Amino acid sequence: MTRDASFNGVKFEAPGPGPWEIERAHFMRPITRFAAAPLTRAMPRGFAEGSARYGLLLSHMKPAVVNGFMYSQLVVHGAPEGASGPPPKPLLWLLLRLHPGMRARIRQSRRAFEERLWREDLDRWDHVDRPRATEENLAVQAIDPAPLDAGALIEHLRRAEAHMADMVALHHRYNFAAVLPIGDYLAHVAAWTGASPGEALALLQGTTPLAKGVATEELKVLARALRESAAGREALARRGDPQATLDALAALEGDVGPATRAYLDLVRFRTVGYDVSDKTGGELPDTLVRAIRAAVDGDRGDRALAARDAKERALRERVPAAHRAEFDALLREARHMCRLRDERALYTDSWGTGLARRAVLEAGRRLAAAGKVDDPEHAADLTLEEMIGLLRDRREPSAAEIAGRARFRATATLADAPPWLNAPPGPPPPLDVFPAAARRAALAVETLMQAVFKESEARNTETTVRGLSINEGVYEGTARVVIDPDDFGRIQQGDVLVTRATSASFNVVLPLLGAIVTDRGGQLCHAAIVAREYGIPGIVGTREATVTIPDGARVRVDGAAGEVTIVAPAPARRAQEAAL
Repeated sequence: MTRDASFNGVKFEAPGPGPWEIERAHFMRPITRFAAAPLTRAMPRGFAEGSARYGLLLSHMKPAVVNGFMYSQLVVHGAPEGASGPPPKPLLWLLLRLHPGMRARIRQSRRAFEERLWREDLDRWDHVDRPRATEENLAVQAIDPAPLDAGALIEHLRRAEAHMADMVALHHRYNFAAVLPIGDYLAHVAAWTGASPGEALALLQGTTPLAKGVATEELKVLARALRESAAGREALARRGDPQATLDALAALEGDVGPATRAYLDLVRFRTVGYDVSDKTGGELPDTLVRAIRAAVDGDRGDRALAARDAKERALRERVPAAHRAEFDALLREARHMCRLRDERALYTDSWGTGLARRAVLEAGRRLAAAGKVDDPEHAADLTLEEMIGLLRDRREPSAAEIAGRARFRATATLADAPPWLNAPPGPPPPLDVFPAAARRAALAVETLMQAVFKESEARNTETTVRGLSINEGVYEGTARVVIDPDDFGRIQQGDVLVTRATSASFNVVLPLLGAIVTDRGGQLCHAAIVAREYGIPGIVGTREATVTIPDGARVRVDGAAGEVTIVAPAPARRAQEAAL
């Protein structure tokens, strides 16, 4: 793809030299104009701080928005802007050993592994950054934007946008603390045994408790209180308005009321995606009620956790005897750090983005009342400065232009944008040229990226989609195709979730599922973690499940084979076929 390219009639211009890859794992559609600024300025800042901490030669991912689509470019420490590949091998050998900046990075990388810096970082997360993030989120959350006058609302919008950026940066600062020990474990296990990432990752089951529900500790406390309260169980069992059910639980005396309020305080302003256009938990009361009911019913992952020890013994036997103690140590570190991956999202950008959404929607309501937007939700398609201008006296952009932006964002997909701008990058540098400390880190990162992002290349048919297997077992149930959070309300207990990808904020609906199928992601993506935690079949990286499997169809998910088969069409389709 050249620097200037037309794709489906739209001109795409690369934002700079070098390769730019479209972001496929988190954003399936164009992002909002409001979110673009905090995301693109904060993500590389946090990423670079984290990579420097671990002495990685990969400095950061440089993001850019092109026609609403998020693109990114890998930036290597010390490389010229837009570099599309490593220098010639002899020159790289010299740079790695003589360049002061690279030598300093390599020394830091050696220190990171020798001292297991990720343990220091987890301690800092638990005792400094997570409490601070919670305090800052609650401070923004305490400000209800609805009664603010125009000037105060504008000030709050600026604060909410800056807070969202800070939370995005904090999330990415912990990238490598969360995942480098896992990549290191995977790389060593593959070298020793030839095991697939899926086999090795099965031993991490039970180490990501937040994958079993947003604000797990608060949800556990609430579930326990409800089991011990007849009045609480009666209120939870009522059918009808789900918001009325939540209000009734929150108003109860004893342990149930405070536990409900504590849970809602932590979930109602978290987004179920990555953008201010994505709904928050509080906007999905029916989903919250059903998640609470599932938590009261108990933990379905216990059986899978019981089987983990047998899998560990079997894989350990395949490790050469001389390396088994090292295998034990690597597995211990991976398990110790695994929870940080979900936690850093739920306590940082998921929450900060949800609070920014609340402010944006209040601005949207006022702009809609003034006739400056057609729908309050359209305010997300304004930049911060455009929004402030409209809240004052400006009339541009027009409501029609803003509505056009919203339509484009709601209907355009990854199929409407080129996968690369300029050209794909060259091959990665040969690992044999790296000093030992740098080689270990580079191999861990490379293994990790493959496990998170690499999708299946198996061929799909009209009735069967194939992907990467996450758990053994076969499950048959109703497919529920979820494209955005508006679809969450249709999920019923035991459904098979069919979606493009999941985020940590999807966790609120995951207790309801019988199986998970995604278009995107590898064996360490979020959906894969969730399937392992629950011990349910999961097939990820199918590429085409959401366009192949009809909503409401009966499907069989074969975890061992990595296949999803349409067993019977959706009821409406069956009725149409019968009529014909």
